[in-house]
Formats: sequence, structure tokens, C-alpha cells
Amino acid sequence: MKYLLAHDLGTSGNKATLFDVSGRLLASEIAVYDTFYSNETWAEQNADDWWNAVKLSTKNLIAKAGVDGTDIAAISFSGQMMGCLCIDKEGNPLRNAIIWADSRAVIQSERLEKKISQEEWYHIVGHRNTPSYGIQKLMWVKDNEPAVYENTYKMLNAKDYIVYKLTGEVYTDYSDANSTGAFDIAALAWSDKIIEAAEIDRAKFPECKPSNFVAGCVLSEVAAELGLSTETKVVIGAGDGVAANVGAGSISPGKAYTCLGTSAWVTTTTDKPIFDENMRIVTWAHMVPGLYAPNGTMQYAGGAYKWIKDTICLSESDMAKQKEISVYDILDEKIAKSPAGANGLIFLPYFIGERAPRWDVDARGTLAGLKPENTREDILRSVLEGVSLNLSLILDLLRQHDDIDELVVLGGGAKGKSWREILANAFDAKLLVPALLDEAGAMGAAVNAGVGAGIYEDYSAIDKFIEIRDTELPKEELVKEYALLKEKFNDCYEALKGYYYKYGKKEN
Repeated sequence: MKYLLAHDLGTSGNKATLFDVSGRLLASEIAVYDTFYSNETWAEQNADDWWNAVKLSTKNLIAKAGVDGTDIAAISFSGQMMGCLCIDKEGNPLRNAIIWADSRAVIQSERLEKKISQEEWYHIVGHRNTPSYGIQKLMWVKDNEPAVYENTYKMLNAKDYIVYKLTGEVYTDYSDANSTGAFDIAALAWSDKIIEAAEIDRAKFPECKPSNFVAGCVLSEVAAELGLSTETKVVIGAGDGVAANVGAGSISPGKAYTCLGTSAWVTTTTDKPIFDENMRIVTWAHMVPGLYAPNGTMQYAGGAYKWIKDTICLSESDMAKQKEISVYDILDEKIAKSPAGANGLIFLPYFIGERAPRWDVDARGTLAGLKPENTREDILRSVLEGVSLNLSLILDLLRQHDDIDELVVLGGGAKGKSWREILANAFDAKLLVPALLDEAGAMGAAVNAGVGAGIYEDYSAIDKFIEIRDTELPKEELVKEYALLKEKFNDCYEALKGYYYKYGKKEN
């Protein structure tokens, strides 16, 4: 039996997952690492912590699964994006990696905007120019740590560094190249215009390849240490959000999914980039060569739900501990007792500003319409409705370019029956609920490994991995009610936008 190993390099740790070629999940193993926060906007990680986590999780995974590691045919990756790791010619990290959550490069972003307008940038990259992307971070390194910049051989993202450690070869894929902000999404090549405007040496960017490109086989010394074979192929993989496209079965135009985590997003698949007139959605290069992944991501979805749970649901948390169940199971029952519309409450889930579709850094969380008769159940329901309505606005933008009448739903939030029902009606779409809600990135990486290694003919092999356990269907009367509620939701935001702008800036 041959096996496929997927590594998902997230923000809090690396998750190693092992599948057999029939798509059966054998085992998974997590190894954590630290994030170093400082100066309010800085977020860094030690790249050697990534490597140590990959080694530890690999060895533990092989032992847990009880397999022979030399039977692992291929390894591939899903990884955190929008980072900046500077390595020298020997492959040594020159400083901590500046990760996606770091927003220090404000001055560099503004400097670029003076040379290339937001509109032109958006039509090159498929994204807005913000401090979050890799090239702005590398500009910061050049401005503030010139010795590091001068000694930088290549700038990499997390999975690219692990590919290097396994094979000795330096590459990135189109999706992670896209996440640097220096990539022409239509041409699938580095953008000379952006790189020249940034005054960065083009040679510091690695060679770009499709996600299913085989960088090489595992080095002999690494294979001996980890119990792998020197014939195990290393397939370069993709950024986490894009790998999840494959893991959700979104591998052809019109197939879409939504993920309900701390943040949340709606993503579909197209055969060309989508450029929104108001730049409200972004487009990624897809893991499947030749395709694209238009996406809208909101900042605080499950995060808003957790906040309300931690703030006003202390008794429910105590009850859950006593019964040894999830507090969210209790909250789900309570939410079901409140009617659609939460008895007139509107909740704007903009605790930390918002990306899609608002792109408003000043917006803040708001609960509007409170009356004496409102209950705790109403408040809880309004939070899930607010998140769902914001996601439905994103879906509306994607529907301007393609028909989407069903979506796979992923993430921890998909475990809640009440949330799935709200979402199906807010979306006016059928929701497909897989058995594995948290493994999309790993499954996407595993299928990519199989395609790269020649085990699978194409990405339709994901059908071997996905088992749909449940569905949620919209109800006509509730669809109409949520369409009206979405108008109120929008009106509430528009009424408060000026207030956020006037007073939110004083908080920032």
C-alpha cells in the first residue's frame, strides 16, 4: 500500500495528515510552534520551529499510523501565505519570518501606491495593495535591516522553506507567489512593474511553478532521520486557502465552498481572474493549473461567536463543563429558540474592521435594535445572522460572474445545526456538509501529492476523499425573510459608516 503525506503549516502549528491512495484518512498529528508578537502590529515566527514541527509531526504520525514510512509515495503542502522569510545562499534564515498577520509595512505600502494606483495594482495582482503582502514586508526589511536584505538570496513562504529543507531545491508555487503581491495573476509570472516600483532585486524571488510540480525527492540524510524513502517525491503544494479549494471539491468553474472559522470566507473556482469594479473580492491562482480561486474573506466570524460566548454565556460554559459537552451544543439549542431575524436585532460583526465586502478598517462590532423583550437567545442568533449576512454579500459578488446554487461548508462553525440553517437561507443555496470539516487543506495537499507523483490522473481524485454526511436546504419563506434582513443589515452599516470613520480612527 502506498500513502500520501500532507503537511498543513498553519499559524499555531503544523498538522501532518496521512492518507492511503484510496482517500482514507489514517491518522493526523499536530506539532505546535510560537508566534512572537510585538510593537502592536508585528507578528513573527522562527522558520526552524516550522522545520522542527514538520520533523516531529512526521515521525509521530508514522508511529501512530503504524505504517512503514518508506511506503509514503509523495508529500505535499498547504501553508500559511503572505509571509516574508529571508534566506541566504546556504538556505539559512537571516531573521525570523514576518508572517501574514504582521502589518508593519504601512509606509512601504503607501510608497508603492504613489507609483501604482490601487486600481492598476488590483488588475495586475488580483488583490489590493496592503501592508499584509510579502513584497511590502521585504521592502520594510530593505529599509530597516539593510544587511539582511543584502544577504537575502530568496524570499520564501512557509511551505517553500520546508520544500527546501526536504529537497535542497528552492521554488514557490503560483498561489504563494500571488500572496507576495508581486505576481501578475493573468500571466502567472512575477510582475516586473511592481518589483521595479518596489525597488527590489528581482533575483530575490524564487522560480515559480504549478502546485503539482515535483521539486525533487527527499534528501538521504532527511529520509534517514524521518523514516522516509529517498524515492518519496516532494510536491510543492499551495497556500492554505487555495489547497482548501481542492479539499472542498472546488476544482471546476462554479463549484464553491464557504469556511466558518475564526475568520470566514466564500471561494469559488473560475477559468479566469475576476476583477470587481469596487475591488471588493480578490482572486488567487488556483492549485489546479489553469484555474483561479476568486474569494471574499471577512475578518471575524467564529471569532465574533466566541466573543459572545465568552462574554455573556458564562453559565452555559459552566454547564458544558459539568456535562462534559461542547458549550456550542448548548448555544445551538438556544439559538434555535429565537426566530429568524432575532426579534428585530441587527449585529454587525466588524470587531477588528472588515475586509470583504466593506474594506473598512474603522468599522466596529455593533448590536442594533435592542428592546426590553429581547432575550439572550436573540442576541446569540443575531451574531450568527450578522456573520451569515456578511458572507451572503460576498456570495452575491461572486454570483455576478457565475451561477452558484450549492456550496460545501467547512470549519468549526459548520458543526452547528442552527448556523447551517441560517446560512442556507441567507445564501439561498444548498449546503453540503462533509464528514471531515477541518481537513480540507490536508485533503487538497494529499490529492496534489498524488497528482504530482502520477498516482492520480487529475484532481477529480478528491471525490475519493470527500464524504458528504449531511445537507441543508433553504426554505422559500425564510429566504425571502433573510433577503429583507440583508437590506436592513446593509442600511445599518451605511448609517454607521460615517460614525466609524469619525471615531474609529481615534482608536487606531
